[in-house]
Amino acid sequence: MLLAKPVKKVFTKIFPQAMPDLTGRLANIPIRHFNFKFESKDIDAKFFMQKEWGTAYFAALSIFLTYGEELVIETARYHRDFIKDPILKQRLTSLIGQEAIHSKIHEEYNDAMIPRNFPVQFYRFLAEQVFNHTFLKFPQPLKLSMMAGIEHFTAVFAQYAMNHEDIFNHSLDEKTRALWMWHMLEESEHKDIAYDTYQVLSGDYPLRIAGFFIALATLGLGVGAGALFLPFLRRPKNALSLDFWKEAKGSWDLLFGLKEGVFGSSLGHIFDYLRTDFHPNDHDTNALLEHYKKELLDPVTGTLTPFFVKEFTPALRV
Repeated sequence: MLLAKPVKKVFTKIFPQAMPDLTGRLANIPIRHFNFKFESKDIDAKFFMQKEWGTAYFAALSIFLTYGEELVIETARYHRDFIKDPILKQRLTSLIGQEAIHSKIHEEYNDAMIPRNFPVQFYRFLAEQVFNHTFLKFPQPLKLSMMAGIEHFTAVFAQYAMNHEDIFNHSLDEKTRALWMWHMLEESEHKDIAYDTYQVLSGDYPLRIAGFFIALATLGLGVGAGALFLPFLRRPKNALSLDFWKEAKGSWDLLFGLKEGVFGSSLGHIFDYLRTDFHPNDHDTNALLEHYKKELLDPVTGTLTPFFVKEFTPALRV
């Protein structure tokens, strides 16, 4: 780990535990395994509402988020040793397991994008430079704050996606649809775990907000820049394509439009994190979770059933 053991002792003294109220929150979050068997020929470069630039954001996100997930996994593992409450420790183990499967499957999806001329290897190189030379060198308390911030943004995106499922219904690429709906389900399912861990081990408001803005810059500006250039790296002739430029405004509106855009319409939810008394469960997604668990995981009719392998729930150790 990045910090020596003596620093661990100092960390626990600086940030004494103050357990959040876990009453009514799900303790049993399963770790699910899937095998999507992605095929390059089936990947739709206009998967998102048949807009190439809009889809480019999802492609860039898929590549870059694996590095964010690895940061979450490493940070969660490090801090799990400090958690005394068995329920929160069990939930943190579930978070680690779910994020590990997300990273694995998105890497498989990213590999499948390579033959379709997506700049996967180049973006992996860029992400490795950024994470290895900046984020992974952060002190553990700041990494813990960034972990909570990252999980907030993925929870916002998950809630939007579950409320606007139709955005994924404009393509024959069923595996990509299944991938994102599964990911959104589990991001919403574990949305409060990183935050509760941060509150237990720190609770420092300025540090929490610092992690929020780092996550905002990473998922907004970083992934956004990747999406901006991806269509031209994939197909340089897009720069001279009238059809491509005609759909550019539509892509912008889908992502940033204030009325229905993924991020534009979610600004209130995103910046709600700045409240001193914020908690992820202030935004209730229980009904959405139950609906999508039925739609996605039903043993007979579930969208994810053809790809399901197994699941297990970490043991509760008292």
